Amino acid sequence: MSTPETAPLRWGILGTGNIAARFAADLRLSEHGELAAIGSRSRERAKAFADRTSAPRLYTNHADLLSAPDIDAVYIAVPHSAHRDVALAAIESGKAVLVEKPFTLNRAQAEELVTAARARGVFLMEAMWTRFLPHMARIRSLLADGRLGDVRLVTAEHGVWFKHNPAHRMFDPHLGGGALLDLGVYPVSFASMVLGDPSSVTAVAQFGDTGVDAQTMVVLRYDHGRQAVATNTMEAWLTNRATIAGTDARIDIEGMWYRATSFTLTERTGAVERYEFPVEGTGLRFQAEEVARCVRAGLRESPVMPLDESCRIMGTLDEIRALIGLEYPGE
Repeated sequence: MSTPETAPLRWGILGTGNIAARFAADLRLSEHGELAAIGSRSRERAKAFADRTSAPRLYTNHADLLSAPDIDAVYIAVPHSAHRDVALAAIESGKAVLVEKPFTLNRAQAEELVTAARARGVFLMEAMWTRFLPHMARIRSLLADGRLGDVRLVTAEHGVWFKHNPAHRMFDPHLGGGALLDLGVYPVSFASMVLGDPSSVTAVAQFGDTGVDAQTMVVLRYDHGRQAVATNTMEAWLTNRATIAGTDARIDIEGMWYRATSFTLTERTGAVERYEFPVEGTGLRFQAEEVARCVRAGLRESPVMPLDESCRIMGTLDEIRALIGLEYPGE
């Protein structure tokens, strides 16, 4: 029998895109969260999403969902350009808030959310779901144990082909489209997890005909000569692997490194250790379970994805945007 301390968090989802549907599906695999309602300003989309996910209730007004007393937490999966405004409303409602990556369009907006959440005393986290996957938790443990020695280089790819469609959010500058914010945020956040804050940034990009970046290459430099290389494209399928290389060993994460997967640790001597992490579902439930864990513990943010780090990552993305000349209307 569940108690208030162990009862699943009751989630409301704002947004009806693919990642929102994956989140809803994964909640069914979790003992710590359950889908209570979904919200969309389009009744047609809300109804289709509710039917697809078996959501108990649907709302066509965000304010109505946010005021529902039986919703404990809100997952915000609206387009990037709306993250700040919808998240501010959710924070004001007093519910725990999980905001899909990228956290916002820029660092200033991210800091605005963090300030509001801390003033209101509510939980807030960026939904960088990759960071909570089992293989990432094991990698952090190996790094903390010093198994790689002095980490010198991190490389990560995120390349997914999108059919050219100016009406799609990925190609729409008004919705914060482009490869960098949608795809590049993953390897930039990964580098942050491993190496911290870069001391300098270099980037080049190729733009599409709608004004957003189609491909962006980033080199991040850190103290003592460490580096990270992030490759991002929405024009081609890449191998989507990642490597962390140190003086004593390296970790090679297999294809789609940002999803639930496996990796090998290869020592300088040639000895190999393989780590397997079978996961049911797509892996989005782990971030929901982190929210539940933190809320039950009375925490207002996650130590695994701290708010200040999310702000610094947005700052790095701001630097990259300035270097390649990526601007969004009305920002």
